[in-house]
Amino acid sequence: MTRRLSQLLALLVLALLSGLLTGSSTGAVAADPSGEELPAPAQRAAYAQIEGSGSTWSEVIVQQWISDVDALGMKVTYNGGGSSQGRKNFAQNVTDFGISEIPYPGVDEFGNADNSNGREFAYLPIVAGGTAFTYQLKIGNELVRNLRLSGETITKIFTGQITDWSDPAITADNNGRAFPKLAITPVVRSDGSGTTAQFTTWMNSEYGSIWQPFYGRAGFTSYFPRQGRMLAQSGSDQVMNTISGFAGNGTIGYVEYAYPVNKDYPVVKVLNKGGFYVEPTQYNVAVALTKAQINEDKSSKDYLTQILTGVYRAEDPRAYPLSSYSYMIVPTGATDQRMTTAKRQTLADFMYYSLCEGQSKAGPYGYSPLPLNLVQAGFSQLSLLSTADPAVDLTNRDVTKCNNPTFVAGDLKRNKLAEIAPQPASCDKQGEGPCGTSTGTGEPSTDEATVPDTEAGGDTKGDKQGGGTQGGAAVPPPDSGGTPNGAPVIDPVTGEQIAAPGGAAVESASGTTDGTAVSDVPLYATPTELSAERPMDGQAFGWLVALELLALILVPGIILSRRAARQGGTR
Repeated sequence: MTRRLSQLLALLVLALLSGLLTGSSTGAVAADPSGEELPAPAQRAAYAQIEGSGSTWSEVIVQQWISDVDALGMKVTYNGGGSSQGRKNFAQNVTDFGISEIPYPGVDEFGNADNSNGREFAYLPIVAGGTAFTYQLKIGNELVRNLRLSGETITKIFTGQITDWSDPAITADNNGRAFPKLAITPVVRSDGSGTTAQFTTWMNSEYGSIWQPFYGRAGFTSYFPRQGRMLAQSGSDQVMNTISGFAGNGTIGYVEYAYPVNKDYPVVKVLNKGGFYVEPTQYNVAVALTKAQINEDKSSKDYLTQILTGVYRAEDPRAYPLSSYSYMIVPTGATDQRMTTAKRQTLADFMYYSLCEGQSKAGPYGYSPLPLNLVQAGFSQLSLLSTADPAVDLTNRDVTKCNNPTFVAGDLKRNKLAEIAPQPASCDKQGEGPCGTSTGTGEPSTDEATVPDTEAGGDTKGDKQGGGTQGGAAVPPPDSGGTPNGAPVIDPVTGEQIAAPGGAAVESASGTTDGTAVSDVPLYATPTELSAERPMDGQAFGWLVALELLALILVPGIILSRRAARQGGTR
């Protein structure tokens, strides 16, 4: 009986193994983020974990992209310690990439070297956005949500010339609306910050007679000179938390628009050269950046970097003056000591997703998508990874198939988002208003009957009545769990994915940027669509079922055999 049982079990195991092996080689054809078919499993490129550090200005959208590609088998970690730290970490070979709002200046404001230390690199534009001024100002217990300030008033606040919310200049900006006597507490960055660099570059350019005596010389700085009542915090998230906190009444600070949008907190409408007070929605940023001057000299180390004087002075009534781009610093050397084929492939595919499908999420998260000419230039920069290592696969990378709300088919210079941007509400005009609608919602303030719909999903769909914003509610990310259409739930401050569609908890990726080596063991993964299962999941489940079946068959047989043996021994 025992021999016959063993034979039957052996046949069963062979049948199960045959089914598993056959099943593992079949199934749907995998697709990369653009929807293109990928090679068979044996031909897929390997992935290895990569890590970066730098800008907190762009961290919210970067963390969202990281969450997205994790489902594709790519492991990316990012530490937003500030642009200065990101450039330094890259130069010291601590990270695989950096992100910064400004290029390497060569020497920082303290006379220290701020360059790549000989490491070969290229700049890659990743997203556009606006530096916003978020604040907490209450009348009684009610939060003021429609504050307006001119650039001159903002500069005087951050240089200590205006110190109280009842100041006549603030009253004038708000068309005679006076605020309570309350000390102003500016909240600035304590770390080396690209956001600070962008803000001080604007003050130096447009209000130099106010900024330069305060700073002590002409130029910008990444380290804001703290004076008087100023509070200093590290990172955009801590600036945002300080302002929105229990003791934050009277504070004002500068962060990327994503932070107040995702926290449902108000921002200042800034007076532009067209005579209107506007906030940095994806539309107003897109309009402003049509005036940006981009370095198109491919032989220059600063290729694709920005000159923003035209943005600051744009006379279009929709333009937000403090609009800019953020950049990734990409390693391009063939002998780069940190890079392997697997790492380069991961970086290439991560940025391909970010430049392509990832741009459709920019608007709802408080940013503005890149125009087609910069996305195409970004693809060209990614090709340098393949030049450094021909084993990096960059096939099927067609920029025209990207789901980007700025694209106009056949015309690289046009920006659809800028073309459909609504005109500001008449109550936003200098000398009128102010409007009674809330800021910090991501929606434009307009008298137009409907808010334009971005076909690529860059905005919330549906009609919006005149005045644009709807009761101060934050714009939900498209397809987000707990919001319409069901995408991942994102922490509003860190940008980390905290729940999968439907509300299931998600464990965030971990990594270090302290110089500890990250494993280069390749992670072979099928970059399937985001909703698809991960590679090997089906096979692992099959083995589990097989083991359970074997246990169900073996255990009763063993028990019966032992009982029969005992009964035979007692006879």
